[in-house]
Formats: sequence, C-alpha cells, structure tokens
Amino acid sequence: MGILQEMQRAHARQVRAQKQAQAAAHRHHQQLRRDAERALKAAQRTAVANERERKRLYVEARMAEVAADNSGLQAHLDDLDNLLAATLDVDDYIDFRRLRKSVEHAPFKPGNLGVPLTPPDWQRFVPAPPGFLGKMFGGQAKYQQQFAAAQQAFVQAQAEHGATEAERQRKLAAAHQRYLQKCAKVDAEVNAHNAEIDRFAAAVAAAEPAAVVDYFGMVLGNSVYPDDFPQHYRLAYVPESRQLVVEYHLPTLDVIPAVREYRYVKARDEITTTARPSKEIKERYAVLVARVTLRTVHELFEADRSKLVDTVVFNGIVDTTDPRTGASVQPCLVTLRTTRETFTALNLRLVEPLACLAHLNASVSKRPAELAPVRPVLEFDMVDKRFIDEVDVLADLDQRPNLLRLTPNEFESLIQNLFAKMGLDTKQTRPSRDGGVDCVAFDPRPIFGGKVVIQAKRYRNTVDVSAVRDLFGTLQNEGASKGILVTTSGYGPASYEFASGKPLELIDGSNLLYLLGEHAGVTARIDPSDLD
Repeated sequence: MGILQEMQRAHARQVRAQKQAQAAAHRHHQQLRRDAERALKAAQRTAVANERERKRLYVEARMAEVAADNSGLQAHLDDLDNLLAATLDVDDYIDFRRLRKSVEHAPFKPGNLGVPLTPPDWQRFVPAPPGFLGKMFGGQAKYQQQFAAAQQAFVQAQAEHGATEAERQRKLAAAHQRYLQKCAKVDAEVNAHNAEIDRFAAAVAAAEPAAVVDYFGMVLGNSVYPDDFPQHYRLAYVPESRQLVVEYHLPTLDVIPAVREYRYVKARDEITTTARPSKEIKERYAVLVARVTLRTVHELFEADRSKLVDTVVFNGIVDTTDPRTGASVQPCLVTLRTTRETFTALNLRLVEPLACLAHLNASVSKRPAELAPVRPVLEFDMVDKRFIDEVDVLADLDQRPNLLRLTPNEFESLIQNLFAKMGLDTKQTRPSRDGGVDCVAFDPRPIFGGKVVIQAKRYRNTVDVSAVRDLFGTLQNEGASKGILVTTSGYGPASYEFASGKPLELIDGSNLLYLLGEHAGVTARIDPSDLD
C-alpha cells in the first residue's frame, strides 16, 4: 500500500507539473498573441499616419503647382503692364565708341625655350691632381693622360652645348615669330572691325538712308520684350523730310492670358481654371497696343541724339489669320505721325496710353481684338527707299521722265491722271504761279467721299508750312471734306504738326513716285541734278 500511494503521489506531481507547463505555455502564447495584436495595431496606426502624411504632402504639392501657375500668370501680366515703364529706365542710344574693340596682347611666354642652357663647367671635367705619393710612384704621367682626356671631353661638351643652344635660340625665334604673327592677325581683325564701325558711324552721321535704317533697326533689336512677342519690323528713312517710318508687328490677342486664375479642387483631385472675362481681354489688348506704340516711338527718339529724325510715322500691324475666312491678313491696328518736339514733351511715366495716343491724334482701331483695321497715315511701301531710290548713276541714260522737267501743263495733266486713276472725279484745274497745280475733285464714295481740294507743288526744296496752312484755308473756303498736298520734294516737322488732326494729307516726292507707279502706271523719277 505504501508503494502504491507513493506511485499515486508521484503521478499526481507529474500531472500538476504538466498542467503548470501547459498553463505557462498557454500564458506565453497568449502574451505572444497580445504582443502580435499590439504590433499589428501599431503598424496599422503607422500606416494610417503615413497615408495621411502622404496625402497631405500630395495636396501641398498640388497647391504649390497651382501657386506657381498663378505666380507665372501674374508675372506675365506684370510684364505686359510695365512694357512702357520698363523702357523709360533704359538709355536706348547706341554709342559707337562702345562698339569699338581694343586688344591687350598677353606677354610672350616662351617657357623653357626662354631659358639659356648652362654651358659646361670645366671644374666638372678636370681630374684631381695626384698627391705626393702618387707623384713618387709615376702618378704624374697618369694624371697627364686623365687631364688630356678631360680636355677632350670638355671640348666635346662645349660643342654639344653650342649646337643645342643654337637649336634653342632657333626655336625661340620661331616661337616669337608665331607670337608676333598671331598678335598681328588679332590687331588686323580689331582694326578692320573698328574701321567698319567708323564707316558705319560716318554713314549714320551723314544721314545715309541705309545706314540710318540699320542704326534704328539695332535700336529696336536691343529692346527686350516677352518671348511671345514677334519683334518684327520694317524701317524706312526719308532724308528730305527727316522722317522715319516704322511698320511694326504687334502681338496677337492671345498674348493676353485667357486664364484668370488656377484652382485646385481637392475633392476631385483636379486643377481647374477661371476664364478671364472677354471684356477684360479686349481692354488689356487695346492698352497693350498703345503701350507698344508709345514705347517704340520713345526708343527711336531717345536713341537719336544726332537729331537725324524730326518726324516718326508708326504703323502697328498684326500678322494673323482672319477667323472669318482663314486667309492671312495684316490689318493695321494703330497709326501715328508725330514730331520730336511734340513727343518728347510727354511725361510717359504718368500718361494713360490710350488717352496719350488720342492726344497725339493717332488713329487707333476701335476693335483691335476683332482686327478692325485703320488706314495708315502713310503706307510703308510708299516711302521705302529700296523702292524709290533707283535713279541710274548715269542720269543721261535713265529714260524715266524727270518730274522736275515737266512743264506746268504737263505736271497738271499728270496729277489729274493720277487722281482719276485713284477714283476721284476731277472737275476743274488751274495752273498756279509756283509751278504747281490746284485741283478740285470729288470722291464718289458714300460716307467717306465728298469734295477734295488737291494742291501740287513742283518744288526742289522742302515745302514751307505756309503752303499747308494755305491748303487748309482753301479747304474751308471750298467747303471741302479733305485736302491733299502733293510735292516733288518733302515736308518739315512744322507741316506735319499743323496737319495733325486735320483732314489734310501730305504726299511727298517718294510717295508721289509710288502712287504714279501703283495707280497710273507711270515710272518716273525726281532728280534735281538733271536740271543743270
């Protein structure tokens, strides 16, 4: 019985130990499960936080994108608004002296070739003399042999040094010659450049039309505009009247941003735009056209310190496509003739551009956004010297009639024929004592037509402003709607000032030649030198 009880107690102890082990294992498992659950929840919280952070950063990036777009939009508008003001702080004059070049040649650096070779040193060749014992035992004879050999080696070394030094000096001389040739070539290029600058400056000072056109072309080329501006232009200079004519390409309507604002809609993850009102686009474009006009005329007058130009004609055109027909068109949206005295009296920092153009009697499109054109005060092709300055060097061989050689009756017939070809109904003429012709004609067009008084002056010198005043008086006396003054010479700024804002049109010699060729089929010339 004792053994059996002992076995039962041992079994009970074993069962308890197993149960305790199982319980401990269960508790450990439960702990691991709880740890795993806590770790999972922590990971889930981290993932949620990371996703929230990712979304926040994404929204910030999209908002930054919108802010950058709006900033770029505003910067572009600021550029457009400051077009006129920006040029007022720039001196547009081109100083030819600054275009000249100068050169400072670097000193000649031969390097090792410039270092003379060290001649052989006899002390490195001469043998040491024998000592006392050496002399006693025959060392003197041996020394004499060594000395003779040393002399021979020294002479050989001197010869080699001389040959090597001569070669160095030859190479040094060749290198120096190449240096001098390079300097001479650079000097020649600089001298040629400066000579060309001097020739160009002299041609501009002499008011040679081609040089004057090139100079003012450089002025306009230096003007900095936004990248989407065309910056194309044509220039013509008439020295007789000191008149510069500019045909300038204006930007199209799309230079005004159609977008007013960019916005980010978070709910749709989408960037949307707010359209700029059509009225604002049209108003901004009209003001922009005025700013470009005033800016260009200002740059031309400011750059003209030599007073080559008394009068500037500006025609602002747009090279675009007519949306109604799809055809390429170049309507003139603004045209202006102004004198130096009138324009330079303006305070461009304070003017309102459109009001300023009205003050200058400019003709501005009432609907520039719709490409409604205005009639240029002067067609560019009527003054471009490339078309009119074609008199043969050998005037005697030029078969074109010289208008200055015509009799008063011939000149009268020519003018009558011209304006008849242009659509006017000439009714009566009378020759004038100054070699010109007065003509009263009628323009049959409705609304724009009516009585037209035409006076022509077959002059060699510039027409005085009194002739323009006389024409205006005749226009008023006749009750005419328009007056036209034609001359074989030119007009001064006072004439253009008086005619500004009045129903008067001044046609100079170059314009007359163009009109004769274009409308009457008459190829003529005006050559005062042919009268001698």
